[in-house]
Amino acid sequence: MYCPRAGSDLLPATQDVDMASLPVEVLMGIYLGLLVGVIPALVSWALGFTFKYFTGITVPGFGVVVLAIALAGVSGGLMALADKSITQAPNAERIITAIILVGMVSLYAHSKGDQLGANFPKRLSLQGLREKKLSADMVEFVGGRDEVRIRIIGDVADMEGYPPLSEPLRAEIRTEEWRFPADLRIGELERRMEERLKSAFDLGDAAVSIDEQGRATVIAAPPFSGLSKRVGDNRHAVSVDALLPTGLARNDEVTVLTEDAQVRGTVVSARSTPSVDETPAETPAEPEIVDAEASSTPVQAPTTDGGEGRLTVAVTRTDVQPLLRSAQPKVVVEPRGTHREYELVSLLRRAGSRFRRLTVRADGPLDGTTLRDAHVREAHDVAIVAIRTQDGWQVAPRGDAAVEAGDELYAIGRRTDLDAFAEAVA
Repeated sequence: MYCPRAGSDLLPATQDVDMASLPVEVLMGIYLGLLVGVIPALVSWALGFTFKYFTGITVPGFGVVVLAIALAGVSGGLMALADKSITQAPNAERIITAIILVGMVSLYAHSKGDQLGANFPKRLSLQGLREKKLSADMVEFVGGRDEVRIRIIGDVADMEGYPPLSEPLRAEIRTEEWRFPADLRIGELERRMEERLKSAFDLGDAAVSIDEQGRATVIAAPPFSGLSKRVGDNRHAVSVDALLPTGLARNDEVTVLTEDAQVRGTVVSARSTPSVDETPAETPAEPEIVDAEASSTPVQAPTTDGGEGRLTVAVTRTDVQPLLRSAQPKVVVEPRGTHREYELVSLLRRAGSRFRRLTVRADGPLDGTTLRDAHVREAHDVAIVAIRTQDGWQVAPRGDAAVEAGDELYAIGRRTDLDAFAEAVA
């Protein structure tokens, strides 16, 4: 019978078995570490978030790792890696791998909790979320200033209660790119984008929601009508050929001088006649008149380049005939003047104050009380300059002015004070 010598044939076989079992032990250690590391990771995340959110202090990562390993049931924490009862155990590789994995997972969870605690709003509210700005990663330096680019994700949805959008219009809105100043808050970005959509595509209405990554979802209503929508009540749009000044655009106030009258109106559209070498500009035989009740396709209103062109102006019914009879009308642009309200807003901004319109909510601290009893100025450091109720306006209200749910308050104060006041009463 053959008997192998000790140390000759058995030793290599034993080494092969050990080498083959090492990867298995490591995999078992990873499995064990993930299994027992769930609770320590949750505790580490909670510690990081809680301390950062309430105190602004970051818990040392080393202490979190020691605590996590102790929670995993390892006596001595990190000192277990030097314990001979563990390092020389038959399954030492498995245990050491599990300990290291628990420490790594807990350290990662702690860092994420600390990061969330630093960025989480201290007073969470819908208005607070809308006051946030886009992520700093979305800011681009374009043309000497910081800008953010808003892109529309998904399909442009139809607004409930309105006819559906046409597919070409939906596709055109979807592919458009929008850029805004980087210092605007999300709520202001949404408002400006809604205005741009309605202006650029002549939409009946639009609603925009933007997240912190600059991704917008859009709900839109199609244009109600064309030219007739731009003309006010009891007004008519009349088109005439005239010498137009440079820069004339929609909504400008003009006076059209005819042979027998001076007609004031609002520009609905204006377009300069393109100049072609040796080709006279074509003009219609007679001016056109469009009644306010008529429907038409949407009309865009570009800015004129100056020279001969066609002007469509909204005027009263009595001013229609003088324009139609005029052979060579002349156009004079009226100045808008300086708006005192804009000067007031500018002065307030320079003083660090802002305007805010608020609606009093039901069962709030102002519902059913007076300004004096609510101590608005003392408690919130804001001034109420006007109240709008169902019965009308109260400008510069006195302390005994009553306030009820649904009333609109116009307040002046610092931005932070107005934010706190809005969360309290609106």
